[in-house]
Amino acid sequence: MTPERALARARELFLRDDNLYGCAETTLVVLLEAFGLGDEADSALCMALNGGVAWRGWVCGAISGAAVAVGRLAASRIPDHKEAKRIARALVNGYIDRFRAAYGATNCRDLVGLDIHEPTQHARFIESGIWRDVCMRQIEFAVRELAPLGDEREWERAISAL
Repeated sequence: MTPERALARARELFLRDDNLYGCAETTLVVLLEAFGLGDEADSALCMALNGGVAWRGWVCGAISGAAVAVGRLAASRIPDHKEAKRIARALVNGYIDRFRAAYGATNCRDLVGLDIHEPTQHARFIESGIWRDVCMRQIEFAVRELAPLGDEREWERAISAL
């Protein structure tokens, strides 16, 4: 999947008017598709991670979905489980550092400026379109940063840099 197609796919899933897929789900599905490892059915793995885990505002869903996808990729390419975990953690740590540098935070509540676990603030979050802008940018960041790992050469380059 080309980077342009991956970004278009992220927008296609996340920006639906029915809000079917959240940030964690979208990130997971698009990255797994880019890695050749999954499809929309895999969104269930992250459905409770949207909004910083069940709308609690903790770790951004784009980070959580990306972490699950990178773990799955590492497990598919590295037979030794401990080594796969080591590589996945290292890749995700680097991604989180770049995310924090780009956005100044990693928690959903800090990123969107609302406590979306609280019903009134969640309604404001949806109605204001913050999710269409702020969250979409964070999903796109994950896709731009990590989708290239689906290419074997990029994967090798990334793990050799660890």
